[in-house]
Amino acid sequence: MSEFIRNLQSLNAKQREAVLIDQENALILAGAGSGKTRVLTHRIAYLCQEKNISPLNILAVTFTNKAAREMKERIENLLGFSTVGMWIGTFHGIAHRLLRQHASELGFDRRFKVLDQDDQLQIIKKVIHSLNLDEKFYPPKYLQSFINGKKDEGIRAIDLPTEEFNNEIIKIYQVYEVRLRANNALDFADLLLYAYELFKENMVLSQYYQRRFQHILVDEFQDTNSVQYKWLMALKSDTNSIMAVGDDDQSIYGWRGARVENIKHFIDDLASVRIVRLEQNYRSTQIILDAANAVIANNPKRMGKMLWSEKEKGEKISVYEAFNERDEADYISAKIYDLYHTHHVSLSDISVLYRSNAQSRVLEEALLKTGIAYRIYGGMRFFDRAEIKDALAYMRLIALRVDNLAFERVINLPARGIGQKTIESIRKYSTVHDLSLWHASCEMIERKLLPTRSAASIQKFIDLIEDMAAVKNLMKLGALMRHVIDFSGLMLMHEQSKAEKSQQKCENLKELVNAAAEFIPPIEDVAEEDLLVEFLNFAVLESGEMQAAEHDDSVQMMTLHMAKGLEFPYVFISGLEDGLFPSSRSVEVVDKLAEERRLCYVGITRAMRHLTLSYCKIRHQYGDMSYQIKSRFLQEIPKEYLQYVRNRKPEKLEKTMGFGISPFDFVKEQNTEAEFKIGEFINHTKFGIGVILKLEGEGDNLCYHVDFKAGEGKKVLLAKMAKLMKL
Repeated sequence: MSEFIRNLQSLNAKQREAVLIDQENALILAGAGSGKTRVLTHRIAYLCQEKNISPLNILAVTFTNKAAREMKERIENLLGFSTVGMWIGTFHGIAHRLLRQHASELGFDRRFKVLDQDDQLQIIKKVIHSLNLDEKFYPPKYLQSFINGKKDEGIRAIDLPTEEFNNEIIKIYQVYEVRLRANNALDFADLLLYAYELFKENMVLSQYYQRRFQHILVDEFQDTNSVQYKWLMALKSDTNSIMAVGDDDQSIYGWRGARVENIKHFIDDLASVRIVRLEQNYRSTQIILDAANAVIANNPKRMGKMLWSEKEKGEKISVYEAFNERDEADYISAKIYDLYHTHHVSLSDISVLYRSNAQSRVLEEALLKTGIAYRIYGGMRFFDRAEIKDALAYMRLIALRVDNLAFERVINLPARGIGQKTIESIRKYSTVHDLSLWHASCEMIERKLLPTRSAASIQKFIDLIEDMAAVKNLMKLGALMRHVIDFSGLMLMHEQSKAEKSQQKCENLKELVNAAAEFIPPIEDVAEEDLLVEFLNFAVLESGEMQAAEHDDSVQMMTLHMAKGLEFPYVFISGLEDGLFPSSRSVEVVDKLAEERRLCYVGITRAMRHLTLSYCKIRHQYGDMSYQIKSRFLQEIPKEYLQYVRNRKPEKLEKTMGFGISPFDFVKEQNTEAEFKIGEFINHTKFGIGVILKLEGEGDNLCYHVDFKAGEGKKVLLAKMAKLMKL
């Protein structure tokens, strides 16, 4: 018996079917934890060892360097020789290799430079300035995102219809492309677009690679964008075959340009496609899989799959109904403490997942308080995030004008026309005259030592800080933080940005307001005017608490998007509330809601042995308290798979509020009657004008369902906390 036949016997029937497919196009619908990497690597071994296909005639493409490395290692173990020279790698890696060999066909020198994100942004800024345009109206980061997005769709500047796009934006894109070509440079998105154009425009070359790559294998096919799909189709011919491996139920990167519909286009665009479903899961217990199947079944337009396992049925999924986010975090940290100290579970076997990056703050504090080591996987701790440091820098200047680091961080953030040359002259003046940057600026303005335009911009900044400082002692800390974030323009800057993480940054800033609002100083009898300094010290200490190193035994905390491809014996998913998960931006849009549901499916299937889901009845958002509704995804899981865990004792729960208020104060019967009726127009201090759609509950549990205008959408507000005004 050959070595390959012995390896083949380790596969299940459906995996073997996929591996042994003859020279035909195939779509392998690989469910979560179904062993798709084993199928791909065994398929390559089968082609080389049994079909005598040269390793150089196989193209295997995946999305991440980590996945490519794993694939190469497994193939080397199966084949017994090195994969050096084989065409195995990421989309961008393979495209880069092609372009190095054929750059001259596209008019480039083969020693072209590939720009990173910072290099690209700097060139875009120079283009904007060369066209005498204002960055305020043409934000560089938005244009960077716009250009990359268009390239991911396979669209050059020349292809943009003038009737749909601003002429200046088209001009910026055109000049940017000219600059890159003049500098013999490509940006990251160019790699794939030029690789596609190479085949589209050079028939001889495309036919050569169609003959060369007799077998094309693509991993994570559901994550392909438009240009990646076009590139693959350009490689297809009647003499070769493509095996696409993916899962439409795990397509969660639509916001990055991934097109789940490429799976169906694949079937439609090729004359014949063999479909194999990998449904046996090797990761999770059956109850976890049943819950995942039940949730994803609510999505329309699925290819269809039902995960199953030969493992034990397993424990029911735990569900915790928390009073608020601090109660939720305390519960999760207490359970982890118990798992670690009582049941001797390794911390690295535990993961805490959340929909929004901003949720990590309260969870981090709870774990620190309990003494549990943790690591933010693929991200930064809350108080280390740039947008948080920006807002705190404003607060530091309000508290102490001589804070030079804070001054330099925000003097031109948001951009207010103060260049590095001006800042450097202020630095020199402050050094020579032994002044803080703040006082140096004031003195230079007074003595007219700065250019008129720069002096005016700096004076506006000084006035801004003084105006915010003037209300410092008139507002509570949370209200002051909110005022500073709004008045400084930081929130507006991120709201108007179309960069990939702008929404995440807005959510983090809102969470910072919550942190300030609930802050309790470590020492008693702190005067109100000293509370700001205490909070700033607290933030420094929090950021100073180093998270665990990469290989330390620690709880892995991450967003649900980051969790894809990972697995843990114990998983906690927090914040299962409508408006948070699914997000408020998706609940009214069918395709976005479907992607949120797929994200939930991904989260559930990360759990191997035990899964805990949690949600809050009340959550603080931008300093306000809002009544939450249990996520529809949680309600889609049949009750027989769930076990609701009991609340802790009232006296313990009371301490989790952080406001000196017992949660049970909110359920005492006070006979609150509805002030507003359905159909009445109201005004809210934050959300603006809206109309009452529905009344729910009674007494202190009375809630208003309100449809707000100006893009705020529908919200549910606790009547006694809403502070609505009748119009």
